[in-house]
Amino acid sequence: MGVIAAALAIGLGAVGAGIGNGLLISRTIEGIARQPELKGTLQTVMFIGVGLVEVLPIIATVIAFMVIGK
Repeated sequence: MGVIAAALAIGLGAVGAGIGNGLLISRTIEGIARQPELKGTLQTVMFIGVGLVEVLPIIATVIAFMVIGK
């Protein structure tokens, strides 16, 4: 049962991160298309956001290893 829970945690974490990154990057591209002069600022904010979104699958993986380790 623990292996199934670990697989679900990692899978759902990856799906959530994929959706989050897609939304984040698409909105950044949309913002750059509207105001090209803000490209640098928007890219900086996007990279910070992508970094924060990518923490989710890492935390899910750690939790999965903790569940399997019991």
